[in-house]
Amino acid sequence: GGPEAPGPLGGSVSFAPGVGASAGPRDYAVREPSDDDFDEDDEGHFVPPEPPPLPDADATAKFAWLGVAGGPVLLLLAVLLGWDMTWWLTTLCIGGFLGGVATLVARMNPGDDEDDDPGRGAVV
Repeated sequence: GGPEAPGPLGGSVSFAPGVGASAGPRDYAVREPSDDDFDEDDEGHFVPPEPPPLPDADATAKFAWLGVAGGPVLLLLAVLLGWDMTWWLTTLCIGGFLGGVATLVARMNPGDDEDDDPGRGAVV
């Protein structure tokens, strides 16, 4: 006769009708857009311009970030390696962190809460 249907995988395994024979979600293919899909008002694909490079940080900001990140890391390293917690090590870690945070907060730009700044989004 004809081709035999495959036997069941196990006594308790049953599949829903159509499972295994039809295409799954990974078999979906997106069709290519054609010129008929666009109106005369469509301008085409938008390609954003390259963002400007980040400004170089000054030495004060670098040392402030070093204190903010380095203080807790050094303290954690001292605890994990079992170093003696001397007064100067504790002062260096906690003081570096607090000094770095205070420096970064003091150097923040004042007056950023103004609503009349048009540079923050679309102006209608």
